[in-house]
Amino acid sequence: MENHKIQIFENQKIRTAWNEDQEEWYFSVQDVIAVLTDSADPKQYIKKMRTRDPELSANWGTICTPVVMTAADGKQRKIQAANVEGILRIIQSIPSPKAEPFKLWMAQVGRERIEETIDPELTIDRALETYLRKGYSREWINQHLQAIQVRKELTDEWQDRGVKQGAEYAILTDELTHAWSGMTTKQYKKLKGLKKENLRDNMSTTEIILNMLAETSTKDISKKEKPEGFGANIKVARRGGNVASIARQALEAETREPVITSQNAVQLNQVVTELIEGATDTEKLQKDKTE
Repeated sequence: MENHKIQIFENQKIRTAWNEDQEEWYFSVQDVIAVLTDSADPKQYIKKMRTRDPELSANWGTICTPVVMTAADGKQRKIQAANVEGILRIIQSIPSPKAEPFKLWMAQVGRERIEETIDPELTIDRALETYLRKGYSREWINQHLQAIQVRKELTDEWQDRGVKQGAEYAILTDELTHAWSGMTTKQYKKLKGLKKENLRDNMSTTEIILNMLAETSTKDISKKEKPEGFGANIKVARRGGNVASIARQALEAETREPVITSQNAVQLNQVVTELIEGATDTEKLQKDKTE
């Protein structure tokens, strides 16, 4: 775990730690309780909270786990921590005005998920709104939606071939990604400085296109050869990724620049913004000269 990470909420510190294997953030339960209740003794508050909520208490060992963080005396000690799902469950048992915004937010998210189950098109509409709020261009969003479609076609093919969703999908994705980029998904995310963020959301246009080529090539080869068994599908994933690897190497030979970049979405969007601002400034300067 990466420790010594401090998050600030309403000017109060919450200790956090990142679990690389699980790809999960863990939060100090005591710190969250202190922030949301203004309790001078969070440990005592937790005891009373568990007494009030027997179900929470019965599942406490599942919800919380000891995580090494920096204690009040500056030493590294194991502290009760929970991931996002666990923290949200704990918040449900906090009768505090500060916890109410979180409870309302959880209720809203639950309502939206039910609505999306009834009308799946709402999922797409909300995804578009989220990407626009994050500053992505409509062109990027359309390209990203196309990439999602390509991914869906591949996973449908894997399902037809008997591949199990979850761990096996992740392994095949790693094999495919490694074949075209030279890195596993986790290594690729680490290069870009990502944690829980979606890797595809942080790819450049060229990276997305090559990833799409790897996935659609894997799907086409699979449809042609109909591999049976997980081992056979791994070989097909490597071959599909290799198609994109050949394209990547050819492009790099032409441009003499690496295709894969360590830049993430924030940095890539900043580059685009600077280019637009630069073009606007140039246009304004030329206009001033003509006038």
